[in-house]
Amino acid sequence: MGIDFREIAQFLHRAETEKRAVERITARYPELTVEDAYRIQEELAAIKQAQGHRVIARKMGLTSKAKMKQMNVEEPIHGLLFDYMVIEDGGVLVYDELIHPRVEAEIAFVLGEDLEGPAVTGAQVLKATQYVLPAIEFVDSRYENFRFTLADVVADNTSSSRFVLGSKLTSPEGLDLDLIGVTLHINGEIKGLGAGAAVLGHPANSVAMLANMLARKGERLRAGEVVLTGGITEAIVVEPGDVVTAKLDQLGDVSVVVK
Repeated sequence: MGIDFREIAQFLHRAETEKRAVERITARYPELTVEDAYRIQEELAAIKQAQGHRVIARKMGLTSKAKMKQMNVEEPIHGLLFDYMVIEDGGVLVYDELIHPRVEAEIAFVLGEDLEGPAVTGAQVLKATQYVLPAIEFVDSRYENFRFTLADVVADNTSSSRFVLGSKLTSPEGLDLDLIGVTLHINGEIKGLGAGAAVLGHPANSVAMLANMLARKGERLRAGEVVLTGGITEAIVVEPGDVVTAKLDQLGDVSVVVK
């Protein structure tokens, strides 16, 4: 029995729109590969685009050494962020629109030039970057109990759900982004902390890796694109009523209220 990529994409799309946790797809298709999963992710993106949604950013996941070891992977994963996922800085996340969201703090890059793999380096990324800014990402797996394999999470568009970009744009020139300290506060209490180096040693390496992964499909990163480089803090469970703030040294703060 072959794998129907479109059917699985529709299944995951229904889970997201109906806000319903479902059984992970590898329970039904244990043979599913990561390559298959990216094909499902592409079908899922096509469904969203057919409904009029636009891709407005890209994201990297599993960018910490600990997460890569935990998931037994050699490289991170990537997904797409759509227009309906963006929340203004200081805005509101409507909890009931999601299933079981978790939040993490990240550094986002805005590119000023195209980047085309397969051999892009972190140094080239910094040269091509116009701005960096603080970001909050809410991940919301569509799978029961937030449990999945690598193929499951890739197919599910890397648990993408909502994100918030800070309003302060900073040139990366002269900044040691690997040394940027980051704290994630919920209701004024520090719930997570780390530094930019938590993301592949330097967050620019995450963008470089994304460019090189896209090159395998004949794609490139384009000027003007926004890339969320991966969680610096662990993903923390949020509840209605929470006020979430990420504070990034030299880059500023970004916040959102959960209602």
